[in-house]
Formats: sequence, C-alpha cells, structure tokens
Amino acid sequence: MAFSRMLAVAVLAALVVGAMCTKVDLTVEKGSDAKKLVLNIKYTRPGDTLAEVELRQHGSEEWEPMTKKGNLWEVKSAKPLTGPMNFRFMSKGGMKNVFDEVIPTAFKIGTTYTPEYN
Repeated sequence: MAFSRMLAVAVLAALVVGAMCTKVDLTVEKGSDAKKLVLNIKYTRPGDTLAEVELRQHGSEEWEPMTKKGNLWEVKSAKPLTGPMNFRFMSKGGMKNVFDEVIPTAFKIGTTYTPEYN
C-alpha cells in the first residue's frame, strides 16, 4: 500500500515538473488578419510535439480547432476574431495545457506572445 502511494506521488510530481518545463511561444505570421490567425507555435518539451491546438475567443464558450499547415497553425472565422484569445494544447505525449488571454484583438504580425503559467 505504501509503495502505491509513493508511486502515485512520484507520477504526480513528474507531471507537475513536466508541465513547468514546457515553454510555449506563439508568433503571429503573415497571412493573419481580422478574420484569420496564422501562428508559428514553438512548443519546447523534450521528446514531445503538439498534436492539437484550439482557440477560444473572448466571451465564447466554444473551442475552435486550429489546422496545422506545415509548421504553422491557423484558424479562420466568418467574423472578426475577438481577443484576448485563449489557447488549449494537447501534445502527442498526452500533456494538456490551457493558456488564457494570450493574444489580443489588435495583434501584430511578427509579434511573439508567451503565455504565463498559473
């Protein structure tokens, strides 16, 4: 029984440390405009890569999937995008992260936004 508790604590500690070692930078790329966001996402977690990225606009409850095209991730909207925008990531290794209020409505092409960890 004590061994299983120790194992559970060790696994939880590894997950917390793994999350803290993950660095994410989102750079707004050419092709972005009021209704389209194109991002170059630098996700640095040793041995892992991004599998899914979703965006939630300010005031919305809906997560919109972003499409990967080469090294870029993009989302298109029928209406102008409303910031600050939130992002949810799922890595191929199973790591999940949510970052709130990362990119403002008035984003600038070439600007890199780095979310803060809570």
